[in-house]
Amino acid sequence: MKSLGQYADGYRNIRFERRDGVLQVRLHTDDGPLKWGADKGSIHEQLAAAFHDIAHDSDNRVMILTGTGDAFCSERNPHEYSDDFSPEYWYRIMREGRDMLLNLLEIDVPVISAINGPALIHSELAVLADVVLASETTSFRDTHMAIGVVPGDGCHSVWNALLGPSRGHYYLLTSETLSALEAQRLGVVHEVLPPERVLARAWEIASKLASKPIMTLRYSRLLFSQPLKQALHSDLVCGLALEGLSVGALGASPLPTARK
Repeated sequence: MKSLGQYADGYRNIRFERRDGVLQVRLHTDDGPLKWGADKGSIHEQLAAAFHDIAHDSDNRVMILTGTGDAFCSERNPHEYSDDFSPEYWYRIMREGRDMLLNLLEIDVPVISAINGPALIHSELAVLADVVLASETTSFRDTHMAIGVVPGDGCHSVWNALLGPSRGHYYLLTSETLSALEAQRLGVVHEVLPPERVLARAWEIASKLASKPIMTLRYSRLLFSQPLKQALHSDLVCGLALEGLSVGALGASPLPTARK
């Protein structure tokens, strides 16, 4: 098992805070909004390892996932896309992508997302939570198709599960932007709040949940996450492989794929 002291300072783009069993996981770049990266050691790799550590820390009773400042994640860090596209590069991306999503679902306590602003990059991480709270300034978008790349890195599994295949396909194929209110209408977001209330509301819900018996929390999460695990086990490897083939067919370097 893990303790918070073993991993709290181990991730340059993740800050941890725990009170009374509630673990807040805040994503950032230089203490501002997270800028996504894909090089080795970037947030792509960090989240895979961090979710594993959180899942193996028995002192966690509830997890809150949030961003920093006015965006959850809406930009890329061009300095963290220096690796050349190659079979070895894409295998690493596939390995980290599988670990990132599946390790998140292996966290056996309730997960609450406090989406503090636009979630335009890997928004599936935020909407995979059991409770999804969003700022009025939040929007969601997947732009794989906008640059001619297969939306296969797990977004297809998650968004199709949440919206239904037909609506999910439309969202992914058209690179549609969903406002927080539209996402709430579609059942993806549960509460839309003023920006200054989102994190406080997440702590209110988390504190109530943390008072419940720990085994009830763990087994409830296991119950809720199982269908999503099955979907990802079924679809994720194929999706990532097809995405890689489409990137290779474009002759693209990693940075164009990063604009998704």
